[in-house]
Amino acid sequence: MSGRARLALCATAATLMASGALLPLVKPATWFVQAAILLALQSGVGALTRRVPLARPVTVAVQALVTLLLLTLVFARERAIGGVIPGPDVFREFGLLLEAGGNDVGRYAIPAPLSDGIRLMLVGGVLVIGLAVDALAVTFRTAAPAGLPLLALYSVAAGLSGDGAGWLWFLLAAAGYLLLLLAEGRDRLSQWGRVFGGAARAPGRISGGLETDKGAIAPVRTGRRIGAVALGIALVVPLALPALDGGLLDGTGGAGGSGSGGGGTISAVNPLVALQDSLNEPDDREVISYKTNAKETENLYLRIVSLDQFDGTAWKTTVRSIEDVPSRLEDPPGLYPDVPRSEIQTNISAADRYAQNWLPMPYPASEVKIDGRWRYEPVGRALVGDRGQTTRGAQYEVKSLVVQPTAEQLARAAQPPKQIEEEFTRVPDTLPSVVSSEARRITKGASNDYEKAVKLQDYFASEGGFTYNTQVRAGSGPTAIARFLEQKEGFCVHFSFAMASMARTLDIPARVAVGFTPGAAQADGSMSVGLRDAHAWPELYFEGVGWTRFEPTPNRGTLPDYTRPETPSDGASDSAVPEPSSSSAPSDEPSASASCPPDQQKQGGCASSSPAAAGGSGGAGPPFGMIVLVALGALVVLGVPLLPMLWRKRIRAVRLGSSGRTEADAAARTLDAWLEVTDTAWDHGITPDDSQTPRKAAARIVRIGELTAAPAESVQRLAAAVEQVLYAPRPQATAGLADDVRRVADGLRATTSRPARLRATLAPRSAARVVWAVSDRWTAFKTRWSERVAARWAALRKPSEPSPQQEG
Repeated sequence: MSGRARLALCATAATLMASGALLPLVKPATWFVQAAILLALQSGVGALTRRVPLARPVTVAVQALVTLLLLTLVFARERAIGGVIPGPDVFREFGLLLEAGGNDVGRYAIPAPLSDGIRLMLVGGVLVIGLAVDALAVTFRTAAPAGLPLLALYSVAAGLSGDGAGWLWFLLAAAGYLLLLLAEGRDRLSQWGRVFGGAARAPGRISGGLETDKGAIAPVRTGRRIGAVALGIALVVPLALPALDGGLLDGTGGAGGSGSGGGGTISAVNPLVALQDSLNEPDDREVISYKTNAKETENLYLRIVSLDQFDGTAWKTTVRSIEDVPSRLEDPPGLYPDVPRSEIQTNISAADRYAQNWLPMPYPASEVKIDGRWRYEPVGRALVGDRGQTTRGAQYEVKSLVVQPTAEQLARAAQPPKQIEEEFTRVPDTLPSVVSSEARRITKGASNDYEKAVKLQDYFASEGGFTYNTQVRAGSGPTAIARFLEQKEGFCVHFSFAMASMARTLDIPARVAVGFTPGAAQADGSMSVGLRDAHAWPELYFEGVGWTRFEPTPNRGTLPDYTRPETPSDGASDSAVPEPSSSSAPSDEPSASASCPPDQQKQGGCASSSPAAAGGSGGAGPPFGMIVLVALGALVVLGVPLLPMLWRKRIRAVRLGSSGRTEADAAARTLDAWLEVTDTAWDHGITPDDSQTPRKAAARIVRIGELTAAPAESVQRLAAAVEQVLYAPRPQATAGLADDVRRVADGLRATTSRPARLRATLAPRSAARVVWAVSDRWTAFKTRWSERVAARWAALRKPSEPSPQQEG
């Protein structure tokens, strides 16, 4: 077999090994066999055209044409001319399939069902990457850059997968790339002459040419061993590194209780920090799965516990008496018979890794069937484990009410009972006055408590200019809410705590609920709830309806129907009416919302949920020109252009990560933060100047970037921290570096144009650093390789040279 044929086989194998990371995303995996066959045909066409031979660009063009014909034959044969030749109808069909596939990707959780659209995306993506790898490694004989499209393929799989691509897929992808590099190295060495296997010389046999006295080790064999050792180190070293604990309700975390097997039970009674840790978890592990007979699940929050005591420092759960779980739970307090309601059934399974002592349930539950030592707390309508009972591996059935009040019923709510009003409107004297004054300002003009609650919700969700950010420090103490109102940036804990506190200052009974949003639909009709679905929301009390959910957090959860101004007031929605079956499979068509929430209206969302409705004519499909542009755009997006943005996001997360414990760690983190600032400025057009001192460089960034007061102060603080690290006898850690870096980035984005911001995000200039690093490493690798080969040849040639005695 020739060296180029061997290289083509290795390129095909590397592509298939990297595409294996896509297998867990979709079930069944029959698409992989189809992709392998088409990829082999594509590679074979390349091998034939290279033997003609044709010009290199012509070879790639022929392969691309054959790839298009193969995709036409498989996915749009009925629309093609003669069943093979693509025409306008074929591109229109591709566009419809890609659009349907994109919708399916957005609707289903992993693993998604293998629809025709998803199959085209997978098979077409593998063929496009395979074409790029074959062109770079075989046609143009540069195997090293072929790692970029392979990395793009692996990155897509790792990014889409909820818990990242597993170690096996990383091993396969890395082994495929190493195989490709070794094949190219062998091919290059073969151009010098015969590549010897390096076997030891047998007695009476002629020397192979590369052996030593102790047996031969050929350069290719050495490369294999180096690659194997490198892969082993890459897989083993992360296992020895310390890992971060889980977050809210993870069960494997540490602080909140005790458990077996090294995993603790985390209680939700103090979620301020734990909830933030869960939302920032890189591994979105599934903690709960459930099936329900509700037609829609967008409002099916899994409530765990309510925080009803606010002492000025934190929201906590009041210690109350508990009792045995009744066979049928009493109706919720304050719910009148004239409020429409329906009962649904939900079967819930908790993961083995999920262990905490509060039971997640839809609210309000009316009946719970579960084994184990569970007790009932009637005020919060929650179940709590007794004597170490946790949710680990629990399977239980919950019947719950779907209460559907109208806006009129909430607006006509009577005065709450005195006991509820006294307990749930209590605020500490240490609460800053700005909380109550802002509450009165926001709700000015409201004629009843319901209108006040809706105004508060809309202020946080869409009208107040707040930003959802899980990286913001949670904070504590009486000034935390005032600081949040000033900075207007936080996550669900900030929004729910602030709204509940404001409601109490307006004499509206309020508390905070902690639990999970509904999760993501699965192909088998179940719902999957992960760590990042952890959530907190306020509950306000209205006599006649009871405790009522509101959603002030932007881009999280769903706004209740009774808070939307478009909601009809003359009847209740039947969105949660039970179906006859015990579970409902996902519909093939996306469900349409009754109306558009204000937060999505502000962000320009709420497009038509049906592609056919948006298209107008329905049968004709998108225009031909748009289909071509979408197809070309998909080919480009799957390739190299995404890599700079992915690399930039990754390097930013690493630089702003943990500060470590030693002085060296603190110094390294400070320098990383400064490098991140200079790279961010570079991305926005301010080229770094290494000849300047940190203070002068900071002044230059402030001047050219036209930074305002806060970002400018952050740059100066970072420069001072760098000088302290560089010149102080004992460098000390500086707090708030990550916040300063983010503040500088926000300031630079605010002073640049939209095209400049897009370029800074999609094509950051600082990504040139990775090109420099790869170039340096490649040069060093070639230098070391040449030196080793030259030394080996010199060692082999030396014994064969005639000695002076032989010459005489």
